[in-house]
Amino acid sequence: MGMKHFRPYTPSRRNMTVSTFEEITKKTPEKSLLAKKKEKAGRNSYGRITVRHQGGGNRQKYRIIDFKRNSKDDMIATVIGIEYDPNRSANIALIQYEDGEKAYILAPVGLKDGDKVVSGQKVDIKPGNCMPIESIPVGTLIHNIELNPGQGGKMVRSAGQSAQLMAKEGKYAHIRLPSGEMRLVMTRCRATIGTVGNTDHENVKLGKAGRKRNMGIRPTVRGSVMNPVDHPHGGGEGRAPVGRPGPLTPWGKPALGYKTRKKHKLSDKFIVKRRK
Repeated sequence: MGMKHFRPYTPSRRNMTVSTFEEITKKTPEKSLLAKKKEKAGRNSYGRITVRHQGGGNRQKYRIIDFKRNSKDDMIATVIGIEYDPNRSANIALIQYEDGEKAYILAPVGLKDGDKVVSGQKVDIKPGNCMPIESIPVGTLIHNIELNPGQGGKMVRSAGQSAQLMAKEGKYAHIRLPSGEMRLVMTRCRATIGTVGNTDHENVKLGKAGRKRNMGIRPTVRGSVMNPVDHPHGGGEGRAPVGRPGPLTPWGKPALGYKTRKKHKLSDKFIVKRRK
């Protein structure tokens, strides 16, 4: 997918880039696979802001994605459209099974209208096909990986990302994730072949504040321009430094390099090598 640049007739246009959406072949979503998406603007049930900088934005409907791929084993499905999904960075593919049922899946690189995809125990190794890891050859690039059998894909679902199957040992497989982390996953878990599409997503430059607002992201104010009552960085005459050994969050926690993972998390035993 290519990128579109603009003639800089305004300052915001100078660095703005947008996707050309060359892969998109279907403009309107499938109504039967839509769900309501209520806007909460970062508020909890008491109406208090629990997540800052959220609110506004264009109205969206949630697309119901089939992350499990286990309901129609060995039934061939045909891709009838590649669509844009406002809820994720990846594009999605609308597929239709032989019995007429439709579903959305993540669109991998190379998948196009008219292609056939299938899921099952032993199917061809081609982009879009889904199968248990025990049936996938070592070295294959995969995405939409389950953590527990039958749970549905949880890992590697962002645009342009892929994991690599490094080895199989007993009932576990060694998988190298995009972060560099090496992780053990049960070979009965399913994964989809290929790399997630829309690889140019990381090259998009918003260029202006309005595009952030359209995405439902409200402005962020620096702590150094606040008062001491509002932020640990606030206060002082004129421009003042942080005044602490390191930058802090509004709640006084370290803002950089602070580890939030539990020290004794149950899944620690499945991590062979930490991320880079």
